[in-house]
Amino acid sequence: MDTARLLPLVVAAPLIGAAVLVATGRRLPRLASDVLGCAFATAAAVLALLVLFRAGRPGPEAYPVEWVGGWRPLGGSGVGIVLVGDPLGAGLAALASLLVVAVLVYSWRYFEEPPRRHTGSFPALILVFQAGMCGFALTGDLFNAFVFFELMGVVAYALTGFRVEEPKPLQGALAFGVVNSLGAYVTLLGITLLYARTGELGFAHIGRKLDAGEPDGLVLAAFVLVTTGLLVKAAAVPFHFWLPDAHAVAPTPVCMLLSGVMVELGVYGVARVYWTVFAGPGGLAHPDFTRALLVLGVLTALLGAVMCWQQRHLKRLLAFSTVSHTGLFLIGVAVLTPRGSRARRCTCSATRE
Repeated sequence: MDTARLLPLVVAAPLIGAAVLVATGRRLPRLASDVLGCAFATAAAVLALLVLFRAGRPGPEAYPVEWVGGWRPLGGSGVGIVLVGDPLGAGLAALASLLVVAVLVYSWRYFEEPPRRHTGSFPALILVFQAGMCGFALTGDLFNAFVFFELMGVVAYALTGFRVEEPKPLQGALAFGVVNSLGAYVTLLGITLLYARTGELGFAHIGRKLDAGEPDGLVLAAFVLVTTGLLVKAAAVPFHFWLPDAHAVAPTPVCMLLSGVMVELGVYGVARVYWTVFAGPGGLAHPDFTRALLVLGVLTALLGAVMCWQQRHLKRLLAFSTVSHTGLFLIGVAVLTPRGSRARRCTCSATRE
């Protein structure tokens, strides 16, 4: 099968699995629901690994690109859902899917009884979360990246407050939801500014339109808004406070996903948005981006380490450890050379045609 055809299946497989579990969860025994959830999660992981192993092979296109439903761009502009199988995105999708499999296996022993007498509710939510992660990692469209990340976020709120019979998980989920929803609105406003300026939503299409002009205040405002929303998801300072509160009340399998993938995808989003949209002559100069991200990364790493040292609650300690690691990731993105930035920017160039 053509590698590009596998890209929609990476996202569709967990969604189909979630639908099956929702429909049959009340009639299936606990073991059957968990096995079914693991099977669909494993299928998505295998598909993502196939895309990863085939990405970058010699062919008519540098990386596999699939316009879902055949909605290819006309006249250089596209409105369809585009998925790009570049090595970084495919690698993150594969990593997220493998972690989901581990979470589902672990959760079978973590939950002693079927929660709320519906054996498929937890694995179904996890599979939807997986679909959001894979879609965000693979999409070549800024608006669809927003949609996939918000799909992931909404499910994360539900998973954080999964024990609805207890007040603390609900309070933690509410705080998590409010903070991240505000970040989502900020990101959406930035996307709106970019669309008003360029009339495009694809990463590469926006970058090409911006490079045709000169950088100005609107471009800078759009960059700040989009990246601020992503930094909220990444739990970077000063937007980090939601993560320890969510960690303290969420089930342990959910904490594995929050710290293991969701936060890292926020950093990946910042890097991808800059490299594919704003790294050209019409965007933000690389030295300015480097300085800003270095300062933010250092502050995040230091504050996370200090707060981690002061904690006595294990889950909050692990949450602040994640915050500190987020700072290190941001520093790594900041010190990437301009040559590397240009190379990464080319990973979505196939979507320009």
